[in-house]
Amino acid sequence: MTETRIDRRFAALKREGRAGLVTFVTGGDPDYETSLELLKGLPGAGADVIELGMPFSDPMADGPAIQAASQRALKGGQDMHKTLAMVRAFREDDEDTPIVLMGYYNPIFVFGVDTFLKEAVAAGVDGLIVVDVPPEEDEELCLPAMQAGLNFIRLATPTTDERRLPKVLANTSGFVYYVSIAGITGTGAPDAAKVQAHIGRIKAKTDLPVAVGFGIKTPEQAKALSEGAEAVVVGSALVKTIEENLDENGRAAAGTRDQVLKLVGSLSAALRQPEKAVAI
Repeated sequence: MTETRIDRRFAALKREGRAGLVTFVTGGDPDYETSLELLKGLPGAGADVIELGMPFSDPMADGPAIQAASQRALKGGQDMHKTLAMVRAFREDDEDTPIVLMGYYNPIFVFGVDTFLKEAVAAGVDGLIVVDVPPEEDEELCLPAMQAGLNFIRLATPTTDERRLPKVLANTSGFVYYVSIAGITGTGAPDAAKVQAHIGRIKAKTDLPVAVGFGIKTPEQAKALSEGAEAVVVGSALVKTIEENLDENGRAAAGTRDQVLKLVGSLSAALRQPEKAVAI
């Protein structure tokens, strides 16, 4: 594969000597216009890579917050055409920030794999995370995506053992997404020491950057879990902030976008802080 925006962004982070912030929001949540405004505001608030969720009616790996976000988006009429349109609109002003579409295979299958890949590349998508397509099915989506020039990003979990890990890594590119807790998104709190041990195990098998996600809600957690990783991923906390800033009719309030970007800013600031010098 030729160098992608994701490759360039992680190379830049390495030069800066810091971990990056990967932010997740669901396309079309709570409505198309607000979601697009939020998407466009994320880089300025400190997001280094953006994961844009493809809404799906049965997101089995996601917790209540992201499930609710998918339902709000679908209720508002979001579909794959609109999600790709959001990426095209984003690219009118930003040619550098990587965008990864994240979700499930069903909406891609219904859209048509070949058509989806062609339109995703044309829109300016850089990578895919499709959580329910295992390595055994790489010919279905992973290999065609890579041939189209997209990074295909795999998830490794606390239960990915030494036998399974090479299969997970075989056709992965861009970065490895390490799921810091066993279970669904937005539940539980990760143990930093255990996470660092698992990251070390992954790094022994690959030179790819590792991004840590699931359960990260605060700047303090982001900073702690960034040790040994190239990035941290925050999703449920952002989606929950959207939900908490809707009016009584479930519509975006005046400050919805700003409250989400405020949280992104605090997470980014924590990752950009230099380590405190230790007196000897």
